[in-house]
Amino acid sequence: MRIALAALGALCCTCAAAEERPLWELGIGVGVLALPDYRGADQGRGWVLPVPYAVYRGDVFKADRKGVRGELGGFERMKLQLSFAASLPVDSSRNDARAGMPDLKPSLEIGPALEFTLWRSGERDLLELRLPVRAAFTLEASPESVGWVSTPNLNLDLPGRGLLRGWNVGFLVGAVFGDRRQHEYFYGVAPQFASAQRPAYEAHGGYAGLLSIAAISRRLDGYWVGAFLRADTLRGAVFADSPLVRRDYYLAAGVAISWIFRESTERVEAPD
Repeated sequence: MRIALAALGALCCTCAAAEERPLWELGIGVGVLALPDYRGADQGRGWVLPVPYAVYRGDVFKADRKGVRGELGGFERMKLQLSFAASLPVDSSRNDARAGMPDLKPSLEIGPALEFTLWRSGERDLLELRLPVRAAFTLEASPESVGWVSTPNLNLDLPGRGLLRGWNVGFLVGAVFGDRRQHEYFYGVAPQFASAQRPAYEAHGGYAGLLSIAAISRRLDGYWVGAFLRADTLRGAVFADSPLVRRDYYLAAGVAISWIFRESTERVEAPD
């Protein structure tokens, strides 16, 4: 169940003219998520999670709604960013498809992402090609590698109009790819866990479906608010015939609010 919470901020980038803002800001808040147990599951849960808010607007290094990144000198339309994703734990006793199998541990994905600006209109409209590659690890006392993930995508940022005037609006569409270890972790069925209803299954690496995300966010006085909706299709995925895949689609949604409790006195010129 890869969390799309990052879409609350990372999708919605610059949508306002540049002005003086704090060099850095810190905050904390809460997010409410509705997620399937994993991509392809027909059961899911609601989650209430803490949402940190951290912004740094340096000349070269930046950490904001677009993520953690560094500017590549001499390449105005190309940036190197640090890409993150995560998954929450799954209690197999509460999921019919996985009953009797080991629980899925929470995991963290981290790796580089190249961003290419394809189109920009002033400081307001932006279309980017993003090429992230992330290594995935379980979050436990002795972390284990659970493969690699790549989600090449197109990201469009626009200023809100009409009822959404004043909001940042973002749309993302892309493909999902994973190696054999990643797919085996989520969709493989070892022989000792096979049954008449759940045959043994060995997953392979490759194409894992399409993803699409829509998100909105807004910076208010002392607060940040955001929401997202994610819809994936698993049709054509290399693991589509796994007995653990009960649906060929994935829907997730969430809202969040963060209170910004500290900011620097130093100001820099930066967009909202």
